[in-house]
Formats: sequence, C-alpha cells, structure tokens
Amino acid sequence: MKNPDLNLLYALDILLEEGSVAGAARRLNLSAPATSRILGRIREAFDDPIFVRSQRGLVPTPKALALQQQVRGAVELARGVFQQSQGLDLATLERTFSLRANDVYIGAYGSALRELLREQCPRCVLRFVPESDLDHDPLNQGSIDLMIGSRRAFGPDIKVQRLFDTEFVGLARRGHPIFQQRLDLHSFVAYDHVTVSRRGLARGPLDDALQAHGLSRRVAYITPTFHSALFAVAESDLLLPIMPVNMLPTLERLGLPLQAFALPVALPSVEIVQAWHPRLDNDPAHRWLRRALKHLAEPAP
Repeated sequence: MKNPDLNLLYALDILLEEGSVAGAARRLNLSAPATSRILGRIREAFDDPIFVRSQRGLVPTPKALALQQQVRGAVELARGVFQQSQGLDLATLERTFSLRANDVYIGAYGSALRELLREQCPRCVLRFVPESDLDHDPLNQGSIDLMIGSRRAFGPDIKVQRLFDTEFVGLARRGHPIFQQRLDLHSFVAYDHVTVSRRGLARGPLDDALQAHGLSRRVAYITPTFHSALFAVAESDLLLPIMPVNMLPTLERLGLPLQAFALPVALPSVEIVQAWHPRLDNDPAHRWLRRALKHLAEPAP
C-alpha cells in the first residue's frame, strides 16, 4: 500500500478495543456513519473484513486479532514519541487509561484515583475493565494498560510492582448475634457464610484452614463481587469471612450497618501488585499513572 494513512491504525486500535462502531465513534468524537466509513477504509487497507457480524454483535476476524498487539504497540510508540518530544502536559493530556482490578480495589482506591485525575489530568478517562474468560492475556494483547490484583505467575516479560499487602477480617451486620457471644471457631462456623468468587467457587483458603482444625463451614451464598456480598450481609445473619481490611475505611464513610471482627483462624496476607507490558515502561503518561497508584497505596504518615 503506497503512502498508508497511519491515522487508520489509531482508529483500528479503538475499534478493536471497543468492539463496536458506536463505541468507537464516541471515543473518536465522530458520527457512527463516519466511523463506518473509516472501518471501510481499514478493511480495504488490510484486505480483510476486520469485523464480522454474529449474534453477539461485531466479532473481530482472526487477522484482526493477530494484528491487535502490533497495532496497539504502534499507537503507543507513536504517542510516546509525541509526548517525549513535546513534554508531558497533564492538563491537556487526552487519554483513556484502562485498568483491570476487582471491586475491592475500586472501592478502596477508585474515588481517590478519580479525584487525582480530575485535578491533574481532567481530560483523561479512567476505565475499569472487568475480567473476561475470553481474554486470557490482556497485557500482551494490549486491551488494558495495567492489571491490579494479587501476585500471580505473570509472563516473563511483564513488569510487576508491589503496591501493598492486605490482611482480612470478618464482616457481619451490626447487632448480629455473633457479637453477643464469645467468638471461637465453633461459633464462627455455626452461621452460614458468603463467598465471593468470580468463578462461582464455594471453597477457598479459609476452608483449608478450618479443615486443619477438623471443622467445615456452610456456604449459603456465592456472588462474584464484594459489593453484592456487602448488601447480602447487611440484611441477614450471613457472615462475610474474608474482607480485605483496606476496604473498611470506605465502608465507614458510606455508613453501611456493618461491623468487622477478627477471624478466629489465621489466614496469610495477600500481596497486591500492578503489572504492565514493557512497551509502556517509558511512556510518560503511563509512568505518571503507575506512580499515582503507588502513592495512593502507601499508608498515610
């Protein structure tokens, strides 16, 4: 292709990320028909449909998926060149930061991060991306900027930085009978429990710890998010036995009728990290975001 229009790469990157013409049109600040015309030019440039229609809407073709990482890398490299040559001006920076994090992190630090963006880079957008079983390697694929969660076996090329360690407490509604008696292992397992699991699993590290004492618990409620678990606990005698302590200040500010208690069985703390692809290592805006997240996670003096 002679003299290719490099703007098509930027549009293709957004189309692949949004998975819809309407969503890409909003990001590109264009009308849907104009974005459809750009998609037509992309199809012509790559000699491929790029997207095909299915029952789930637009689905990327195999060629589009194969191009996704290259396209994202090219766009980020170009953005970094401009930012390094012009200097990073947070006040005028226009960028969408895509983060994958669970609702505990969002609940504990999301509002502070949102306020920091409002003050320092008001034209930027903070986008939290849910986990997907179809997206097995989002950092390499370029579908997210950062992954925030417990330390795991990342690929050898992925950069990882510790943010904080979190410990756990139990949670029950105020006035729960468990607060009127001596809390031990037997009273702890006497009540039905809530388990938070995106995959719908009832068993976890707590069950292994209880089994070592010859005990088991009854899990009566399984939910994929901590937020839905909080409402279930607030209106019942259910116990939420694994609540990260980092979330407690947010619960206090919200005034939810919940009360924490120390667990009668020891559980190890969990290290929370942020991880990113090395192609973003020297990107000035990404470095600012990583520093901001690290600063927010540091304990107050």
